[in-house]
Amino acid sequence: MSITENQTKVITGTNTRWSYVNVLEAKSINGGTPKFSVSLIIPKSDTTTIEAIEKATQVAYVLGEAKLRGNGKSVPKLATLKTPLRDGDVERPDDEAYANSYFLNANATTKPGIVDSNLQPILDPSEVYSGVYGRASISFYAYNAQGNKGIACGLNNLQKIKDGEPLGSRVSAENDFSTVQDDEFLA
Repeated sequence: MSITENQTKVITGTNTRWSYVNVLEAKSINGGTPKFSVSLIIPKSDTTTIEAIEKATQVAYVLGEAKLRGNGKSVPKLATLKTPLRDGDVERPDDEAYANSYFLNANATTKPGIVDSNLQPILDPSEVYSGVYGRASISFYAYNAQGNKGIACGLNNLQKIKDGEPLGSRVSAENDFSTVQDDEFLA
């Protein structure tokens, strides 16, 4: 059986939560190429998605051996490389949203397609925010740039399944002003 690039693609489960959502407009970090990005929080109980990511990472490693070797004589072991899947309990112990979950950051230079649960394009930007639950179509690939080697995660498309409690410290305007007394305005 031959290994192909389409084996590096994974569709996450429906309980994947989106965080640090930047998928409507590309943004540049530190003057770099503008990119679209999202952090995907995957419950540890979603073993199907986790296993698919681990397998796709392995395939990306095999397909990218020449790139990972670079000018060296040997390919670094996968265990020594930076890989995208990270443990939320270890790396974000103080963030409740990442508890009992893995996470990875996916990005792309082209805008991802974003659809709802009925596969209709989402046109209202307020429907896409940190805290949404949905699927993500992602692909894994090897990189070797400026002395850094590893496996990265590319963002293809997103499907919003359901709303979730917004993540972050942002509060809605309704909540901010619901308890304000208008006494001094009327005086």
